[in-house]
Amino acid sequence: MACYAIGDIQGCYTPFMQLLNDIDFNPGRDTLWLTGDLVNRGPESLEVLRWVYRHRDSVEMVLGNHDLHLLAVSEGFGKIHGDDTLLEILDAADGKLMLDWLRCQPLMIYANGYAMVHAGLLPEWSIDKALRLAEEVERELSGPGYRELLSRLYGNKPTRWSDELRGAERLRLIVNAMTRMRFITRDGDLDLAYKGELAGAPSHLIPWFASERRRSQDTPIVCGHWSALGLMLTDDVMAIDTGCLWGGSLTALRLEDRAVTARPCPAYREIA
Repeated sequence: MACYAIGDIQGCYTPFMQLLNDIDFNPGRDTLWLTGDLVNRGPESLEVLRWVYRHRDSVEMVLGNHDLHLLAVSEGFGKIHGDDTLLEILDAADGKLMLDWLRCQPLMIYANGYAMVHAGLLPEWSIDKALRLAEEVERELSGPGYRELLSRLYGNKPTRWSDELRGAERLRLIVNAMTRMRFITRDGDLDLAYKGELAGAPSHLIPWFASERRRSQDTPIVCGHWSALGLMLTDDVMAIDTGCLWGGSLTALRLEDRAVTARPCPAYREIA
């Protein structure tokens, strides 16, 4: 019995199946932790979502920004972009069934000494606080007023956390940090503009996990989202989005011993 964390799949179904074969994954025995962004931009988003839904009893996942984009678009909010691969899901006979399930998935999980979130956590948030904040969003997203949340999801502000934040601004910042963040300013503001490699980052920015005052440092965090960062394994951060979509690899991390298995991927998209 093993628990494998797998980085962003983004509709790359064939490499996903190959990686599961590489690790000899058995859904009756093993567990998958998926870092979010199951869908979009890769060619087989519908197949990925169907597989995960069918094996949901063996899967723990968190929502990524592309999963939330799918949910928003399905309710008439946001726009389909030119490189999106979501229409097959929206047109599928079983699409609504899977979207209703997806909408009820968490933003963050904690089990067996590990936390998992798609992008990252703001420095002010301990693991316990972040889980409580994630639950605020999850209650809205899985509840009867979910369309109101989806309608106000898009936007880059506010950029600084305050316990006094309320309503849509509070929920949007929680979502942006947990599903879109890569960098923060040295003062602790969320910065969503720069998305590239560490070496090219403007001097006023640091990666979210590098803040000296980060309150989540005592718990290992599994995350994805940042393909330009690549595989990064430290004592307290395991970033495993290795850019399958862009011709990198799809990575599985066995949590029991942190063994890494990577499956090379074709380039479904070219980096602009």
